Amino acid sequence: MALLPVADALARVLDGAKPLAAETVRLDRAPGRVLAAPLSAIRDQPPFQASAMDGYALRAEDAADPGATLILQGLAAAGHAFRGRLKPGHCIRILTGAPLPAGADTILIQEDSTADGNRITFTVAARTGLNIRPRGGDFKRGEALLSPGTRLNARDLAVAASANRATVPVRKRPVVAIFVTGDELVAPGGRPRPDQIISSNAHAVAAFAEQWGASVINLGIIADTPRAIRAAIRKARAADILITTGGVSVGDLDHTPAALKAEGVTIDVWKIAMRPGKPFLFGRRGRQRVLGLPGNPVSALVCARLFLAPLLRVLQGLAPEDAPATAITTATLPANQQRQDYMRARLEVAADGRRRASPFTAQDSSQQRLFREAGCLIIRPPHAEALPAGTEVPVLLLDF
Repeated sequence: MALLPVADALARVLDGAKPLAAETVRLDRAPGRVLAAPLSAIRDQPPFQASAMDGYALRAEDAADPGATLILQGLAAAGHAFRGRLKPGHCIRILTGAPLPAGADTILIQEDSTADGNRITFTVAARTGLNIRPRGGDFKRGEALLSPGTRLNARDLAVAASANRATVPVRKRPVVAIFVTGDELVAPGGRPRPDQIISSNAHAVAAFAEQWGASVINLGIIADTPRAIRAAIRKARAADILITTGGVSVGDLDHTPAALKAEGVTIDVWKIAMRPGKPFLFGRRGRQRVLGLPGNPVSALVCARLFLAPLLRVLQGLAPEDAPATAITTATLPANQQRQDYMRARLEVAADGRRRASPFTAQDSSQQRLFREAGCLIIRPPHAEALPAGTEVPVLLLDF
């Protein structure tokens, strides 16, 4: 079977994928969620002319020159507006955020005043509109504030709350079910036999999926038997995405493809022209998509970044990928063979603001510690020519 290009594999994974339905959630449940509809203001902000400083509200004509002395009439504080109207020749003590009293048209700050009982003398001349926040100066009722496809962060939610929105419409979280296969695997904290290893894939891929917006059902380690694998597949029937790791090749104990077929999944097993992560399975069962990741931990996470992340983004109403990134390689890159290579590299930002990528000497996909230390993957297209140090190259930032 010919090796399938990465771009072709991704196109198949995303073919027909659409954003999930919307749901309404409270603001405290909205961080990281993706907005499903435009969000507009349902009130002006601020809802009145407000003081921007602590000081005194007055009529500008009453303090047109430095040295003017006015009579203190009262107090306006945030949440406690002055009731009544400012009299000519008077001023009102006002605190930041308080509504501007009727009759006042300017505010002089307290540092520019001296007090003698109820007589306030100002050392500067007043000017109309000084230190006043206009009504609707931040935003006005009906004004569009946030666009669909916004992944909501703290600043977004601050705007939504200020606009008096207690809830927001967001895309449902994609539900991802995960299981790993392999009788050689033992869960962390277990007691492995001499011929067993500790499993990391379920935890790593689950954490990855959650970081990219999914709700995860972790089914753990499944025994290498058709019956056990089929039972796990049935448990995952309600998930939007089913992820398996390991057992998708042609070994004697690679039962996953046959089990998936038996449970109604139409599958396609590929060998992808990429390194690391050549063996890959993709399938569909109704609306559910199935991704069979390699059992190698580094390969599984690289495949998750290349195929699962774009799928999760599309299901949440986002573009499949952010803008591509580049970096300057600090080492000579050898000519590449037929597979697209993702070289692990340290990443630094130089004094000129440009990224510098330093590829590791060792690129063995079993070395998880080096993968943990990498800041990016240098992307080497199939059959790429050798490149000298100092060349700008495309990179995939490791932000997980």
